[in-house]
Amino acid sequence: MDLKNVQGMIKKTADSVGKTVADASRKSKDNLSKTAVSIKEKSSEAVSKVMDVNGDGQVDIEDVIIMSLKIPGICINRDEFLRSELMKDFPKETIDDAIEYNPAHAGITTEQIEKYANEVIKFERNCVTGISAALSAPGGFAMAATIPADIAQYYGYMLRVTQKLLYLYGFPQIDVTEKGRKFDTETLNIFTLCLGVMYGVAGANNALKAVAKALGTGVQKQLMKKALTKGTVYPIVKSVAKWFGVKMTKEVFTGFFKHAIPVVGGVIGGGLTYMSFKPCCDKLKQSLQDTVLSNPDKQDSDSVIDVTEETENLNESEEG
Repeated sequence: MDLKNVQGMIKKTADSVGKTVADASRKSKDNLSKTAVSIKEKSSEAVSKVMDVNGDGQVDIEDVIIMSLKIPGICINRDEFLRSELMKDFPKETIDDAIEYNPAHAGITTEQIEKYANEVIKFERNCVTGISAALSAPGGFAMAATIPADIAQYYGYMLRVTQKLLYLYGFPQIDVTEKGRKFDTETLNIFTLCLGVMYGVAGANNALKAVAKALGTGVQKQLMKKALTKGTVYPIVKSVAKWFGVKMTKEVFTGFFKHAIPVVGGVIGGGLTYMSFKPCCDKLKQSLQDTVLSNPDKQDSDSVIDVTEETENLNESEEG
């Protein structure tokens, strides 16, 4: 057999082997791709089923708030918190006044209140660095199983700092008691607005200031409840909730499965990072610093929703 024939046979063999390898590689990639898609779909379904705690068929911010409030240590007692914080610097008379009314009424300056607020944010931020270590485990169902708990813990710390900031800046006790298997709609809506302020959702800031204004002018609890569940503030709450619904879908069911972002003390998926915590808290603090509850001399702009008028209208319509 001459050299030319040998070279031809080698080329044919090489082409055949190459085709076989290419076909096998293609099939392997297709199988891996199908497996990855299947794992993602099943994981998403598993997460959705666990996180839909209110049973409305979708994962939204209400589900996350409910899950978070069920975690031990997330709910804050206003009186105990204020007494614990203020006893370091103020006499009993001042502390009692702050608890009965609010810190501003007790004569505690805005600078002093901000010092406490910054300490609260720093403390909760340090706490949040310890969450989500379990997410460093391998992917698939093992990873998916950790998502609800880690998201609830992350937002749980946000709700802890939210309550503390609300109380420092003049809000009354938020009803965080679970009645049967439910929390008050008013409570869920207040937290939704606060989280909306933290993330810069349109309308949330003015709505929260409107609530503070109403509380500062003595609006009755029942009327406030109506404003938050039926009145002027309610459409904004729904708008904020819708924004979070889109955010949750993207973060939990899309971005999370692509990567996990490392943070101090562990990893957390979907963009819920250690670095985002403080800026969110600072936004809420800045909003609360600028209300009639924290600053009795404040003059509200006309752009702020008038909850007082709205609740009075609701009351008159019910009486009629």
